[in-house]
Amino acid sequence: MVKLVAIYRKPEDLKAFDEHYFNTHAPLASKMPGLIRMEVAKVYGGPAGESDLHLIAEMYFESREALMEAMKSPEGKAAGKDVMSFAGNIISMHFAEVV
Repeated sequence: MVKLVAIYRKPEDLKAFDEHYFNTHAPLASKMPGLIRMEVAKVYGGPAGESDLHLIAEMYFESREALMEAMKSPEGKAAGKDVMSFAGNIISMHFAEVV
């Protein structure tokens, strides 16, 4: 199993970001073919105190191939275009294999 991990730093406008993320982006991303599970966590701090992160989203797929197919799909392209429109400057994305 693999996952796409999206890490979002704190946006300037938390309310506007959350509204768009949970009402527009997450529903788009959840339609990607082959998606097994999607988990979203709000970061509230770290061992040293406050964190500069806001959200961590993890999207699970059966295989690397399934993840790549999902990203190339119309749903994946729509989610990618959307995320770049509202979070392009605060997101980092990573592929990870569950071990």
